Amino acid sequence: MAVVDVLPTAELSAADRQALRRLLDVAFAGDFSDEDWAHALGGWHARIREGGALQAHASVVARRIDVGARAYRAGYVEAVAVAPGMQKQGLGSAVMQAAARIIGARFEIGVLSSGEWGFYERLGWERWRGPTWVRGGDGQAVRSPDDDDGVMVLRGPASRDLDLSAAITCEARDGDSW
Repeated sequence: MAVVDVLPTAELSAADRQALRRLLDVAFAGDFSDEDWAHALGGWHARIREGGALQAHASVVARRIDVGARAYRAGYVEAVAVAPGMQKQGLGSAVMQAAARIIGARFEIGVLSSGEWGFYERLGWERWRGPTWVRGGDGQAVRSPDDDDGVMVLRGPASRDLDLSAAITCEARDGDSW
């Protein structure tokens, strides 16, 4: 079984960062932008290394997510990737289980954006059914219908009674807000 190590971004060496960026570029087939990279940093990293090579990764970063009128401290999952030759071996599940432990220990709710619903649903994540919104720097929320049906949540004790059909809002950021 693969060993997952967890560490904050501040403890990643320059070589760790380079290896991580290479993995993400390869795993996302060149569709991992500089903004996506910035979103993956500043939190916690769950990763699997075998033979000195990075094989799998998921990061959890702090964000504020509003559901209706309630603000939650959210652990937002970013940069989930498995090296192409290592997929379908449980490595993605292993780093996501570690991400869930980070979320459970530090946050009220887990949130991510993906079209790979089945993978995440097997791990306890639920698809958001309500409308998505993005809060700009002026505090005003703007509807983001293109993100509907792409947001998923992992409930914690503070978010056990969430209404999955309520409006959900994140803050705007460079690149994809969700």
